[in-house]
Amino acid sequence: MSLDRILDGLEQSNSTGAQASDHARRGFLEWAVSVAGPVTPKVARAALAAPAALTAQSAAARAFVGYLEQASHTAHMQKPRRGRARVLH
Repeated sequence: MSLDRILDGLEQSNSTGAQASDHARRGFLEWAVSVAGPVTPKVARAALAAPAALTAQSAAARAFVGYLEQASHTAHMQKPRRGRARVLH
């Protein structure tokens, strides 16, 4: 399903709080599986630039945009621990 259709559906929602977050999470997952290819931070940033994302009004749509913002950041991997913890295990 396209980003615009998902956001349009979320804009129709009157939900707030946890329910809005749940709707947004489902919308995000639906968007993620509909994207052609892997969902990367670059793809999420492109989705954030869409007019529908920029004008999100309802609580569910704003929560969805929040998930896109989280997905747009690259993960910073920590170096594995070395030393005593490794020796003991």
